[in-house]
Amino acid sequence: MAELLSLDFMRQALVAALLVGIAAPLVGVFLVQRRLSLIGDGMGHVALAGVAVGVLTGTAPVWTALVAAVGAAVAIELIRARGRTSGDVALAVMFYGGIAAGVVIIAKSPSGSPANLTAYLFGAITTASTTDLWVFAGLALVVLVGTWLLRPWLFAVANDEEYARASGMPVTGLNIALAVLTAVTVVVSMRIVGLLLISALMIIPNATAQLFGRSFRATVRWAVLIGVVASVGGVVLSFYAETPSGGTIVLLAIAAFIAAAVGTATAARMRTARHRRAAGHDHEHGTGCGHEAVPHDDHVDYLHDGHLHAAHEGHYDEHGGDVAAAADHEDVGTTVKDGQR
Repeated sequence: MAELLSLDFMRQALVAALLVGIAAPLVGVFLVQRRLSLIGDGMGHVALAGVAVGVLTGTAPVWTALVAAVGAAVAIELIRARGRTSGDVALAVMFYGGIAAGVVIIAKSPSGSPANLTAYLFGAITTASTTDLWVFAGLALVVLVGTWLLRPWLFAVANDEEYARASGMPVTGLNIALAVLTAVTVVVSMRIVGLLLISALMIIPNATAQLFGRSFRATVRWAVLIGVVASVGGVVLSFYAETPSGGTIVLLAIAAFIAAAVGTATAARMRTARHRRAAGHDHEHGTGCGHEAVPHDDHVDYLHDGHLHAAHEGHYDEHGGDVAAAADHEDVGTTVKDGQR
């Protein structure tokens, strides 16, 4: 680790990865709510055409990509708002038109090879300069501030667009704002994750967070944490494994999703098994049944064979799993411990 931190370009890469890990899930959570998970891919393809224009004209590709992506974001939302074509058709036009334009334009550049787009397609975090880092930091700040200020309205539109429109919210303006924030996030991420992979970092951490979060706010926090761990951890892992940073980051995010899905499914099966075991015993608990009564919230549990059982609609639920776990409840306290002495 000391070797990694001693290198200037890797310190810059870690900072850039941190910025992307925070910004991408914040925007992605609203895309997931609106079932627009693939819009990041569309923006990435259009940004590719902007990169090609920058290479051809000798302009900084970051700025030409930003102009192209933001322009496409506004156009697609205006088309959707007017209802002249469906959202999926408009996305398809961006997908294929953007990448086709990028390949054709880059062929006219002095280098004349589409291979020059590889660093932007799949990420090349070690090639990001100090100037790029400052630009990315500024754009990431725009994303963070924008999502923070607009989060109540973006959340309302994402949950029920028709109700938000009936309530007088500027739905079209909010949709355009979200599309622009998505475009900016794509540009921020193109040198770290790559234009073809950035959508994964917007979506996968949020999909993983939904397995843990019990509210929208908790889901966002989990998504940002997972995004940061995946992006920063992916950069570190790619350095030692000598693998592309973008692909490594995405694979790490996917591994976290699989682990979370398996873990939550296993925990759910264990809870179901405990519930059935507790519901199946024949003894009827009550006053004078011979088992210790333990107050628990608004009901009473009974200590039986090392487990806490509570009557529930004609059967018994098992609370706390076992005595050791039950002893951690504030409302059980010393009652359980004393009952086992």
